[in-house]
Amino acid sequence: MECAAKGRGTRCIGPATRRCGRCGAVAYCSVSHQLSHWRDHKQECERLELQMRSAEVLHDFPFTFSKEATLQVCEKQVTRCSFLMTRRLHLVGMWKYECSCGTSVASSDHLRIIDDWNLPSTLCPCCEPITPISICLRSWKDYYEWRCLPLHSPVALLLHWTLTVYHAIQLATITRSVDGSSNKIHIHYLGPDKELLQLAGFAELHALFPGIQVHMELVGPAVPQFRDGERIDLRSYVHCVEVDCSCKSSSDNASLLVSHGRNSAVTMRLHKGFYHDRYKEIVKESFPHLIIASNAGIAAYSSWLPTIETIKEMDVPAIFSDYCEEAAHLAACCISSVTNRPLRLPQVQLNPFRQPMAVEDSALFLPCYSNCFVFGM
Repeated sequence: MECAAKGRGTRCIGPATRRCGRCGAVAYCSVSHQLSHWRDHKQECERLELQMRSAEVLHDFPFTFSKEATLQVCEKQVTRCSFLMTRRLHLVGMWKYECSCGTSVASSDHLRIIDDWNLPSTLCPCCEPITPISICLRSWKDYYEWRCLPLHSPVALLLHWTLTVYHAIQLATITRSVDGSSNKIHIHYLGPDKELLQLAGFAELHALFPGIQVHMELVGPAVPQFRDGERIDLRSYVHCVEVDCSCKSSSDNASLLVSHGRNSAVTMRLHKGFYHDRYKEIVKESFPHLIIASNAGIAAYSSWLPTIETIKEMDVPAIFSDYCEEAAHLAACCISSVTNRPLRLPQVQLNPFRQPMAVEDSALFLPCYSNCFVFGM
């Protein structure tokens, strides 16, 4: 935790151990820094106080590991590494990117998509669902019950990307506007980062939207240059560890491959760069029904301003997420300022499919979760 007044005048004299007595969300290295920062902090203090009061709601998950992955991570009693180690998932497959020990997108040069859960079939959705989806899923409990998964299965830690896409589509009521003759949803997914190393999980969209082909254009500066323009077909669900499971035979022992085919249920194409620089060439082949940006950080990066202008001109619904309510609030204010329009969603909303493990070492004392809050334009 850094001093909230760092970089504003005099140098910090030590660690930030003095928390604001009202909101408790920020901390300072000294009384003098706290006093000097009050002019700025007083505008946000009451809002942060309300957010801190509702923090318990963020920790509310149905899983047997919920306390371990939320409160104990926030209190530094448990780390992401130790959580994964106890389940023999540390630095394994797609799980290797869930802690600071793992490979970053920038350093990863692997072309092969990792398509293994490293879990037995009873703990992961490796095959077609037993019963087709018949209701709108509104929580992790709904999803686990539909997929017949026990609540000690950790797959939600990786599937929050996919279920957030599902939730965004429901919020934007996109399925009602899909052309019945094409049965295809086009999504432009902005700013992918860690997702690029866990793409196989998006194959679950096939089960979530049966009979509909989902096509995603992933656009962002984190896309490696050598992958710019790459097309991906997700031909099967992510596999379990059992060699005799039907998930192996269902794909004829083929992995999820990089290809030029267009007949699979979930297809993707990668683009390096900012959306406002690349969208004109992308929309020639794929005009979006919906734009999604996970953990966007709109208020933190000025590069979002021309992208927001572009989305406004396109007049396409867009759903964003961020790590905490304050980041989402600031982003929503930024969007309203740029567009001079009210948000599409009436307010910032808690995402029921946020990742059920707290972010370590967040900038505020506010609990943070990947894809925690959603809002739209």
